[in-house]
Amino acid sequence: MATPPPPGIPLPPDRELALIDHELAQLDARRAYLLARRDWLLRLLAPNGWTSAASASPVRPQEPSGPGAQNVLLTLGAVLLAVAALAFTLVSWGSLGIAGRGAVLAVVTAAALGAPALLLRRGLRSTAESVAAVGLLLTVLDAYAVYAVATPQTDGTAYAAGAAGVLAALWAGYARVLPGLVVPLPAAVLTAQLPLPLAAVAAAAGPVGAGWALLATAALDAALVLLVPGARARAAVFGPAAVSAAVLGAGALLSGLSQMAQAGSAGAAAAPALLLAACAALGVGVAWREPSAMAASVAGALAGVAALGGPVRPLLARDWAVVVFLLLALPLLAAVRASAIPAAVRRGLARAGAGVAALAALSALVAAVGSLGFRVRVLGEVWAATTPSPEAYGPGPAAAVTLLLAAGAAGWSARVLPRPEPGVIAVVLGWAGLFTAPLLLGLPVAAVLAAQLAVTAAAGVCALRLGRGAGYAAAVCAVVGALNLSVAALDGRTATFVVFVLLGAGCAAGAARRPAPLPVRAGAAVLAVGYAAAVVAALGALWGLAASWWALPLLAVPAAVAAAGPRLGPVRLPAEAAAGAVGAVALLLASWPWEPARAALVCALAGVVCAGAALRAERRGLGWAAGALFVAATWIRLSASGVQVPEAYTLPVTVPALAVGFVRRRRDARASSWTAYGPGLGATLLPSLLAAWGDPHWLRPLLLGLAALAVTLLGAHRRLQAPLLLGGATLAAVALHELAPYVVQAVDALPRWLPPALAGLLLLVVGATYEKRLRDARRLRAALGRLR
Repeated sequence: MATPPPPGIPLPPDRELALIDHELAQLDARRAYLLARRDWLLRLLAPNGWTSAASASPVRPQEPSGPGAQNVLLTLGAVLLAVAALAFTLVSWGSLGIAGRGAVLAVVTAAALGAPALLLRRGLRSTAESVAAVGLLLTVLDAYAVYAVATPQTDGTAYAAGAAGVLAALWAGYARVLPGLVVPLPAAVLTAQLPLPLAAVAAAAGPVGAGWALLATAALDAALVLLVPGARARAAVFGPAAVSAAVLGAGALLSGLSQMAQAGSAGAAAAPALLLAACAALGVGVAWREPSAMAASVAGALAGVAALGGPVRPLLARDWAVVVFLLLALPLLAAVRASAIPAAVRRGLARAGAGVAALAALSALVAAVGSLGFRVRVLGEVWAATTPSPEAYGPGPAAAVTLLLAAGAAGWSARVLPRPEPGVIAVVLGWAGLFTAPLLLGLPVAAVLAAQLAVTAAAGVCALRLGRGAGYAAAVCAVVGALNLSVAALDGRTATFVVFVLLGAGCAAGAARRPAPLPVRAGAAVLAVGYAAAVVAALGALWGLAASWWALPLLAVPAAVAAAGPRLGPVRLPAEAAAGAVGAVALLLASWPWEPARAALVCALAGVVCAGAALRAERRGLGWAAGALFVAATWIRLSASGVQVPEAYTLPVTVPALAVGFVRRRRDARASSWTAYGPGLGATLLPSLLAAWGDPHWLRPLLLGLAALAVTLLGAHRRLQAPLLLGGATLAAVALHELAPYVVQAVDALPRWLPPALAGLLLLVVGATYEKRLRDARRLRAALGRLR
């Protein structure tokens, strides 16, 4: 073999060409050997149906593989044969005699059912499955042919039931004779679902009879799933039988439940109850044998509850029937601790019991909430003593009993399960049952209010002592109960004061309790402030004051909170926020209807409260609110007195603002003069300047000019930027205002060409001395920058 030269050494052209020809000849020889070897291997593997994956060109779309194409062809062939057989049966059957018909069907069916055995021995499984499917379809046509020829007068539904049973048995036997086939056994299982339901329909058995037929078929399916021997056979029937058992069992359960709901007496409910009891036994039995069938246990437990409670339901009112079903479901919850029961059954029974309890509690809770919402009508007639009769609240005591039973079950579950949800549910349902029980029992109004006060207090105590989940749920229940009780108490004067005072005192005590959770204490503090304001408003109404005059006594509430201050501890901030809301309500009340004297008085008193609170270092920010309220009170009084001089409105703002700025500059020498004096000076200088420009008299501009001159000189003396610039700008604006008429007269007296000439001369001077003016501007800016 010729070897190529070392890299970098060129070859003569003739030697290089000879080397390339030699290499190509060797490659052709190697390719011919590999192709011959490949053809031999393909012939060796062809009888087994194997096809080389590399036989397809990489640039062409991938063709179907051998088995895939084979399955498609076989399926199409089976479909065409089935269509042909159907057409023959429907169209050409009448042209043959009895013997001819029987001979044709017998021969074709026997051939279709016998051929798969030969095909399986030759290893053609797919072909055997297709031919077997055609044979099974031919047996159906045989059954139809027998009905059409031999028994045309027989009831079609009854004949279909018998034929389905016979076909299912024949197909099952055929699957046993040829165990290598997959299609016959699932087909037999699916066909076996028809005989009993069709027989029930043919016998006009009614809904309960149809339910029994469905249940019996589901039981046979379940037995087939659980008891069939052999892994291969079980794998073949598991899917169809399991799905059929679930669907038919659900149908039987729904049939029993629907008939139970329609039963008008205990006797009429007996038959559906027996069907539901059988459903319960089947569901629990399947779950007992099959660990993965927990859903069957749930359905069985629900059916058992319905079977036991159904006959009693027609004898009781709806609310008490719910109590009966709940009592029947509660023992199911105890299954979680029964170690002798399989895990799937335990979980299913417990979930069924929890589901029934949840539905019962939800229905009772809706009824209870509706009874509490009825109290909103009291707001339309406060202190009118028009409490509706107990019958108007809707449901009876059964709703409260249901809630208390469900709460007890949830409390027991909270002790068994390490989760917070059952505890929360127990608190909510227990509070709802206890809070609504006196109302639903029809007790006197005083007894109802007293009992609900006790329940609300108990919920508040639980909120202070329990953990996060149950404690917060108890806090929410206490708040809802307190608000609902407050609305109910508005029906009478005595009830209003007693309830408001007791609830406010309880909230204040809860806010003062140290070991309690801080959010609960904060909410209690807010409610305590709110109830204090409510008591004050109620006193105002009792004294006959108009609602707008309630603002004056209401300000006592924020004043008391401000006076308590640090003694409130961690709940100080929420209490002060609630007090601020009360103060805002007082200001709104004072402004409607509008009366200047009252509004000014309320603003002044509110300013006093804010100023008193601002004396503490941590509440200095309230000083701004106090100043704003004082200014508002002053402006309201001035407006009511007909004062139109702007300085009367601005000077009360300027003087305190300048005093505050002076104090700040004394404490912080680095504070800017704009921050300290800018707002105060601007509050007076700007409105006065606007008024001076529209004032035809000379006194206001003179006084404003003198004040601006004083401010400018003081700013220059103290080297303060804000007074210097504000005062200088105001002084220049006043001077311009005073000189403007004379300037206009002078301009009118000058020739028309003189102003443009002066302007041009000015531009020439500025342009000639531009650099000097620029340096002067920079020095002025630097000088202003050195001011504070």
